[in-house]
Amino acid sequence: MIINQTELEACLSGKLGNPHSFLGLHVVGSQKGLVARALDPDAEKVFLVHQESGKEYLLTKIHPDGFFEGEIKDEQIHFPYFFRSVRFEKDITWVDPYGFLPFVENGQLADFNNGTELRPYTKLGSFPVNYRGTDGVAFVVWAPSAKSVHVMGDFNGWQASSLPMRSLGSSGCREIFVPGAKIGDKYKYRVLGVDDVLREKTDPFGLRFEPPPGNATYVYPRNFEPESTSRQKQLNPRTSPLSIYEMHLGSWKFNQKENRPLSYLELVEELPPYLNEMGFSHVEFLPVSEYPFGASWGYQVTGFYAPTHRFGTPDEFKVLVDACKKAGIGVILDWVPAHFPSDEFALSRFDGTCLYEHEDPRQGKHAEWDTLIFNYGRAEVRSFLIGSAICWLDRFGVSGFRVDAVASMLYLDYGREDGEWIPNRHGGKENLEAIAFLRQFNQAIHQEYPNVITIAEESTAFPQITQPPHVGGLGFDFKWNMGWMHDVLDFFKTAPAERSGVYNHLTFGATYQFTENFVQAFSHDEVVHGKGSLANKMGLGEEADRLANLRSLLALQWTWPGKKTLFMGCEFGQWKEWDCDNQLDWSLLEFPIHAGLQKLVADLNHLYLTHSTWSDSDHQGDKFHWIDCDDASGQTLSFIKYGENPGDTLLIACNFSDELCHRDWGCPHEGGWRVILDTDSFDYGGEGASGASEFHSFPEPRNGHSNGLSFSVARWSVRILKLLK
Repeated sequence: MIINQTELEACLSGKLGNPHSFLGLHVVGSQKGLVARALDPDAEKVFLVHQESGKEYLLTKIHPDGFFEGEIKDEQIHFPYFFRSVRFEKDITWVDPYGFLPFVENGQLADFNNGTELRPYTKLGSFPVNYRGTDGVAFVVWAPSAKSVHVMGDFNGWQASSLPMRSLGSSGCREIFVPGAKIGDKYKYRVLGVDDVLREKTDPFGLRFEPPPGNATYVYPRNFEPESTSRQKQLNPRTSPLSIYEMHLGSWKFNQKENRPLSYLELVEELPPYLNEMGFSHVEFLPVSEYPFGASWGYQVTGFYAPTHRFGTPDEFKVLVDACKKAGIGVILDWVPAHFPSDEFALSRFDGTCLYEHEDPRQGKHAEWDTLIFNYGRAEVRSFLIGSAICWLDRFGVSGFRVDAVASMLYLDYGREDGEWIPNRHGGKENLEAIAFLRQFNQAIHQEYPNVITIAEESTAFPQITQPPHVGGLGFDFKWNMGWMHDVLDFFKTAPAERSGVYNHLTFGATYQFTENFVQAFSHDEVVHGKGSLANKMGLGEEADRLANLRSLLALQWTWPGKKTLFMGCEFGQWKEWDCDNQLDWSLLEFPIHAGLQKLVADLNHLYLTHSTWSDSDHQGDKFHWIDCDDASGQTLSFIKYGENPGDTLLIACNFSDELCHRDWGCPHEGGWRVILDTDSFDYGGEGASGASEFHSFPEPRNGHSNGLSFSVARWSVRILKLLK
């Protein structure tokens, strides 16, 4: 035996930093020939075969775990070879993984280590390639503190110890090329942590995962190329219409024959036509990154680079995205960099240390959610996270991201009591590392894809969320207007007789509406966990009255400055709150009052998409002017939206009381005005009580405007008027 006992034990345990220096074929020394070593736990015998001459050399089994060694004294230099193993009386020939130079060099990982690598998936993960004339798969994983890392999978019969990976030095990565491994093979990493605990881990950079209860990664092609930005339609997201349909893929519609959610390919047939009919410009998917726990709705991600298996393959997801884009519908993904679950097989304590998370639970754990917090100060973690977003853009061509739980990232004391968090270096509660990360994320996205939009779910008054980083902002394009949403819903939840007392909830949002680029959103969070459906939030007893209020609420949302987001089912007034395990109550559309609400949302969208005044003025404070924001007793609200020309002017009159309102309203221009939408119309399930729809101004000042208009607005309804050119 040439190898000594210490080396043998280190090689078998995988603790050798470079197993390639011991396994395979090596020169012994001057004029001493060669030595061959192989690991094959299932083999009874192993022969090294000279590839050119066919001569075979029998190796000696020097350890029962399948370590073989043999001297070749008649050869002095390396020669092409392969191994032949006798396994259970069967001959198996195989190419030696330890006869190859590294697929990735240490120096190629410098940007990953520096936190500046935008496409780490091109260097880490599994790569089906022809490497030096041999078909196989290269595996690269980041595990700097691990004592050993082995790859195991279908290609080696899931032998835990046969494929130790070599260290790539200061990068902290491990690498091996496995001849014969192929696309479709499942694999895991067997990591012996610095804490001496063995863990089986899925690939953090995996592109496809098997369904639970399994959690292995599939070898999957990585031959996709970034989309050319020159092919993208040049739009200014702040002035372009943005009406988003938020949906959960698992509970939108079911395949009735099989009683399951529609697949990606089935959604291709159903979703784009529906979105076009409804006039939405974008669809936002609740997280589709791979996740093990269905009831998390996708917010507990374990596969940041892979679409969930639940609805089909990654290629089929790409077909869905392409179908939406072909129909003119942008696809926004809910992206979750705020936390990750503590599942043993995923990122948690990946190499025996808190590699992706913080060690101290005061920094590294959300007790409320029982999830872990990324260590944004670690450069490789920033590369990993930003790389995942870039990968969704490169691979699938999505149109944007809604970033979940931004507030939890920005504040060290989020969800914590005194003594449960650690202040920053200045003694404050702001998470300086997360702030820097979000700026870097937005800069990277907009650098690579200028037309891709980013939306922050941020529920506090943290400043400059939607300002660029160079002026101190975070760089998001938009921010959900959570304050407006809660205030307005509080008003509508209130009984009509008491609404005068909470009238200011309707108007307060205008005081800060133009401090950020807001999206007015009624999201999934407002229709679950006992909060009731949007229709059932309306503070009235009769179903028809509640739907009348819902019509006026949605008309207010659509006419109020800011972009729009509406969760699925709200467009037709679903009564029950959202159930992630069952499809929406589509049967409600058999009732005219629900079909009417759906038509209203479609008409609002089509007007919003085609009338420039709406979208152009979304974020321009000088294009929004009150008519009357003080009529608490009458419960009316009215305002003007100006366009570039007088003929583009819109007048919005709202009556949220339970009585028809006839009054004089101020207007800025003389001439004829026509109602272009009335939520009380028979078409929408209303009573048609407002009366006439065309009016002419009179030259008497009203509400601070030079002219007046006299017309009626039915109870619980909104009328939108346009100046006749």
